[in-house]
Amino acid sequence: MALIVHKYGGTSMGSTERIRNVAKRVAKWARAGHQMVVVPSAMSGETNRLLGLAKELAPARHTDAVLRELDMLAATGEQASSALLAIALQAEGLSSVSYAGWQVPIRTNSAYTKARIESIDDGRVRTDLAEGKVVIVTGFQGVDEAGNITTLGRGGSDTSAVAVAAAMKADECLIFTDVDGVYTTDPRVVPEARRLHTVSFEEMLEMASMGSKVLQIRSVEFAGKYKVKLRVLSSFTPWDIDINEEAGSGTLITFEEDEQMEQAVVSGIAFNRDEAKVSILGVPDKPGIAYNILGAVADANIEVDVIIQNISKDGKTDFSFTVHRNDYARTIDLLKGTVLPTLGTDILEGDTKICKVSIVGIGMRSHVGIASRMFRALSEEGINIQMISTSEIKTSVVIDEKYMELAVRALHKAFDLDQPAG
Repeated sequence: MALIVHKYGGTSMGSTERIRNVAKRVAKWARAGHQMVVVPSAMSGETNRLLGLAKELAPARHTDAVLRELDMLAATGEQASSALLAIALQAEGLSSVSYAGWQVPIRTNSAYTKARIESIDDGRVRTDLAEGKVVIVTGFQGVDEAGNITTLGRGGSDTSAVAVAAAMKADECLIFTDVDGVYTTDPRVVPEARRLHTVSFEEMLEMASMGSKVLQIRSVEFAGKYKVKLRVLSSFTPWDIDINEEAGSGTLITFEEDEQMEQAVVSGIAFNRDEAKVSILGVPDKPGIAYNILGAVADANIEVDVIIQNISKDGKTDFSFTVHRNDYARTIDLLKGTVLPTLGTDILEGDTKICKVSIVGIGMRSHVGIASRMFRALSEEGINIQMISTSEIKTSVVIDEKYMELAVRALHKAFDLDQPAG
């Protein structure tokens, strides 16, 4: 008998009929003899609806007090879907119980709207499992040391599911979503995109960080760190599909040393529309400048991605970096208010019409000329590169947003990702 964690996204929980189908699928696994923990998201659109209401009432700038209430509000979406799923399972004849994150408890820090999990007490859940119950734990949320409800940021239900699987040493964590696995790129952009049977944790981490929306990046970090066997598969297959067929479907996220890994030079093309570029021109080229700029940004809990410092000229340099588009206005205000006065320059430029496109593949470690092949493909399409970032298994470029889909299609073809895996 295995301990299995199922996670269902908002689309999978989008109506009472879909919740009923989720319950039937979970019941199938439970009746096959598995101990089952289920982590559901809020019903599709519910979190946006709730936060939309708050937006009508909240002041333009969110204080910590407002952020606390936003977490209180947003957490109710998962609480509702968890209770509904427990009711549906009970209608299937299974003993089931749902818990909010604070009831488990899932302990987090106090960074409202983007909290991080610190620990999970699995005692209560294990007791219920030993009694033959299916346990449902709300995704996306936890509780801080002071007893305040916190949320983990968008996509946080994936993180919750993998963290629960890690804490309980589950045999496998199945992420059921509205796609049937991880593709070489978004099929809506490139219809010829292929589903990958396997992908390494490293590749999935890069693809998630570069904009792939299949899995939330922190969930992949958890899975890789704690060696959680992770599979992405569709919740829109018939619920009564043979359990052995279902257990082998989708995309398995595994380790590079797995001999079954698809050995492609580039495994996928990721992209992210939610980028904004910030440039400070004419800053002194001396030690400590990068820290003066980025330290203040980090203290404001704003994540920085691509960073470029240009060559020094007359003791001055230009410093550019990218942030999430939602953080752009706050970053500009922060730099104008507290950073620029200390730098001796007031030349600040910004661009919210950019995107990031990345090639990802563990095969890049052992092949030369991959970046130049990427740059040639973009050049042939007349696409200018504004910024470049690399790691051992990925190369990313920042380009004008209007060229994003053209760039993805060109790179997908240039690296033969439309061809069947050899």
